[in-house]
Amino acid sequence: MDETEKINATKAGTYEFDKDFVVNRLGYGTMQLTGPGVWGPYKDPDQAVSVIKKAFDLGVNFIDTADSYGPWNADNYLARALKEYPDSDKIFISDKVGQVRTGPEGWVPVGAPAFLRQEVELSLRKFHRDHEDLLFLHRIDTKYPMEDQVGELKKLQDEGKIKHIGISQVTLEQLKAAQKVAKIDAVENMYNVGHHKGDDAIVDYCKAQGIAFLPWFPLNTGNLAKPDSPLSGIAQKYSVTPAQIALAWLLKRSDNILPIPGTSSIEHLQDNLSAGNVQLSDEDFKQLSDLEK
Repeated sequence: MDETEKINATKAGTYEFDKDFVVNRLGYGTMQLTGPGVWGPYKDPDQAVSVIKKAFDLGVNFIDTADSYGPWNADNYLARALKEYPDSDKIFISDKVGQVRTGPEGWVPVGAPAFLRQEVELSLRKFHRDHEDLLFLHRIDTKYPMEDQVGELKKLQDEGKIKHIGISQVTLEQLKAAQKVAKIDAVENMYNVGHHKGDDAIVDYCKAQGIAFLPWFPLNTGNLAKPDSPLSGIAQKYSVTPAQIALAWLLKRSDNILPIPGTSSIEHLQDNLSAGNVQLSDEDFKQLSDLEK
């Protein structure tokens, strides 16, 4: 059995957005392919591209990105990887618009409809595509009515430039309000085994509504993957790493959850994708679920 058979995103199962948009549930997020504070280029651009291409080789066909990562640096690496990969048309991109950067760790929502439209148009140029597979409103800008922000994405969808619309870091009430403006096919909120109770109701609502849920911060920027993390005891029981336990918990939590762990290391990428081989018992799943007090 070679590497791609043992370590492969297909082991986690699939999720169907539509008949033409079926993805392996374990995806990859590009945010870590930037400088400190998600600002500026990654220290080794060639390595960044290599990690993305390795993810493709290991069955990842769902990539989550945003023009605000860098800004643009992560997108540049993804665009290059797609250009160099022979089956890039089989890679589905989850993109995000609606934030500008003011410096390291500086994030400012901008929901002006004309700005959102410009961001979509620029992303299509960057990736040499005629539509966005999945486009998120990265944050709701309180200076503009939600109807104007989600409504502009709906206009772009009607024009054929967006296939599926998502919203990010929202409450259940905001999600329901957005559904009155457009069909929402995905939600991306912070969610992990150590921080989930506040959004459990959203996950369940999304499941009932046929909405995908993308948990960002699935490994709490590595804290849940540390050898001394609260997950280490169960990890030893399964002879796997804490990171794999954290991701296996997400996969078992609900079949509409699509984890998108990011890394700049091929070793960590392989470790993350091996989570699809871990089958948690119901007892261990409950024990992990109760870690958050």
